[in-house]
Amino acid sequence: QVQLVESGGGLVQAGGSLRLSCAASGRTLSNYILGWFRQAPGKEREFVASIRWIGAGTWYAGSVKGRFTISKISANNTLYLQMNSLKLEDTAVYYCAARFTTENEYRYWGQGTQVTVSS
Repeated sequence: QVQLVESGGGLVQAGGSLRLSCAASGRTLSNYILGWFRQAPGKEREFVASIRWIGAGTWYAGSVKGRFTISKISANNTLYLQMNSLKLEDTAVYYCAARFTTENEYRYWGQGTQVTVSS
């Protein structure tokens, strides 16, 4: 089992920045890929970014590429999402998730943190 707890959400003006954190605990993450997803009201949950916990490899949705940066500090099992140049359409609940490198489905999910971008 992997437990994931997000933090850092809040209200920010368009054009502003916010950094989300995800604290992971439970198992070693060496065989995992961790990712960020988001779900806006009335919409399906969508992929935002992911990162291989060990080694290189990051992936981004086209809508956030160049604005968001996913990173990690392995020593304290923390995942981050730096969000810059925020837009109204970035408003959503953001979730941290983890999957095995050999699987496609994300097994473990956090409870989510709300990000609201205002005009």
